[in-house]
Amino acid sequence: MDVFIIGITGGVGGLLARKLRSRGDTVRGLVRREDQHAELATRGINARVGDLSHMTVEELAAAFGSVDAIVFSAGSNGGSREVTRAIDGDGVAKAIEAARLAGAERFTLVSVLPESWRERDLGEEVEYYFAVKKEADIALSRSELNWLILRPSLLVDGPGAGAVSLGPAEFHGQITRDDVATTLAELLHEPRIGRQILELNTGSTPIEEAVRANVR
Repeated sequence: MDVFIIGITGGVGGLLARKLRSRGDTVRGLVRREDQHAELATRGINARVGDLSHMTVEELAAAFGSVDAIVFSAGSNGGSREVTRAIDGDGVAKAIEAARLAGAERFTLVSVLPESWRERDLGEEVEYYFAVKKEADIALSRSELNWLILRPSLLVDGPGAGAVSLGPAEFHGQITRDDVATTLAELLHEPRIGRQILELNTGSTPIEEAVRANVR
């Protein structure tokens, strides 16, 4: 496959790139700095330098080129409203339109479980983040693309367990970025999964089996 990752230098995106490369896939992505471009090139990844918040739809579509699938794993992580709107909101909308323009039908969005951190007293910026993430989910689900929305529970670092709980509705707990990336790689290689919202939590089902169980 030829996969373009927006957020390729992030925790999930970087792990996903390595996993796809190990499967023999072509991986490309968007980075903001030349040094990031040079570092990824040493790993066989042809990144494009550009700022998502300032690129036009046409520029982003040109960066996509001829690609089999787009993964949007970038995020503001509940930062300032301006950054959240630019990346998690307008950035997703721009990428959807650019994907359509580039003729890339498959589009996977890494979103967030709506219940995340609801046991805590969240500030206004984080509440805004959740609202914008939901807007992006709705926008993608109403597009004509062959979309997939993955909502992982609280992301943590560390080695993956290789087993998850994956389905239309899951409890909120926590999951390693490694397991999220492995699940994404499997989902991208399962073309029968599309136009679905899947939630992801740690669990006891091997990832390949969990993905196959969601084929519709």
